[in-house]
Amino acid sequence: MIFKGKAHKYYDNIDTDVIIPARYLNTSDPNELAKHCLEDLDKEFMNKVQKGDILVAGKNFGCGSSREHAPIAIKACGVSCVVAKSFARIFYRNAINIGLPIVECEEAVDGIEAGDEVEVDLVNGIIKNLTKGKEFKAKPFPEFMQNIMKAGGLIEFVKGELKKDA
Repeated sequence: MIFKGKAHKYYDNIDTDVIIPARYLNTSDPNELAKHCLEDLDKEFMNKVQKGDILVAGKNFGCGSSREHAPIAIKACGVSCVVAKSFARIFYRNAINIGLPIVECEEAVDGIEAGDEVEVDLVNGIIKNLTKGKEFKAKPFPEFMQNIMKAGGLIEFVKGELKKDA
């Protein structure tokens, strides 16, 4: 699984209330949530982000409440992958559950600037900054997590497994 796109870079401790403000939690529609992704942090984010782009952030990305709306909003707005120095545990789990690829790599975050063209290889754990010609090594996704990502999230993965057993 390889993702390639333009980097949108933010700082440490981006919480779920910043990713998707609470005033929009009256819906779980991914398309509606996507319209408001990161709007309190970056008013221009939705005008800048393109399908396939990569979100790059500092430490503790997705801290705060346990709402699943945050990774849903990120995925629905077209972000293909999130690279961060670290993730809040519940955000990490929610991202896997909904099929949003996430990778932890401090060196990559330090070596990527907003606007850089980035490629992320989940299978081999390689992050490339194509703009600067730099390569970083992250821990590859275990095969079972790759399968969850390929299926589009945990629910779709389980449905597929149940069909195999039927």
